[in-house]
Amino acid sequence: MNIKTLGSIVAAGVWLTLGASAAQAAGDAEEGRKKFYTCGGCHAIEGYSNAFPNYPVPRIGGQHAEVVIASLKAYQAGARIHGSMEGNAKTQSEQDLLDIAAYVSRFRSINVNNHVSGNVSAGKGKAAPCAGCHGEDGNSVDPNNPRLAGQYEAYLIKVLKEYKKGVRKNPIMNSMSESLSEQDIKDISAFYGSQKKGLVTISD
Repeated sequence: MNIKTLGSIVAAGVWLTLGASAAQAAGDAEEGRKKFYTCGGCHAIEGYSNAFPNYPVPRIGGQHAEVVIASLKAYQAGARIHGSMEGNAKTQSEQDLLDIAAYVSRFRSINVNNHVSGNVSAGKGKAAPCAGCHGEDGNSVDPNNPRLAGQYEAYLIKVLKEYKKGVRKNPIMNSMSESLSEQDIKDISAFYGSQKKGLVTISD
């Protein structure tokens, strides 16, 4: 089975399990703003870093609601591991997730402080195979695939290394990242991190 076929199967499965649940009820962005207060201590501070291991707390403003819900459900289920995220996610109801995701997804802005250290030009070419899911500039159209544009370079490096090592499980991402060198990962992350239109820190 080739990557394209595998991708179609996985994408269809994700849509059925996540997209359908999101469609069952609408999130209330104003209620989500109130419920976001437990998230704001980390995600509302520009450049804030996770204590250990050390990496930037990801920007989530402007992320697709479906991706936010899927991520929080993964923490609830223990499929993604992070102490404070697991603790916060497990206290949220289905409606809480919908509301928080509706609030988070409404943010779109221009980033001005995206420092990168990788080679952006090289990263653009190396990221070409990623465009089918994540968009040419990292602003994916498919709501089930995360936006990468404007994300912190260091966070993207961390995530790609986790997929390469199999720490994070996703058949497409695991396969796509296994052949990437350290420099490839750095350059691709620099390309997405350098995009001016994309994710932001929520400071509403």
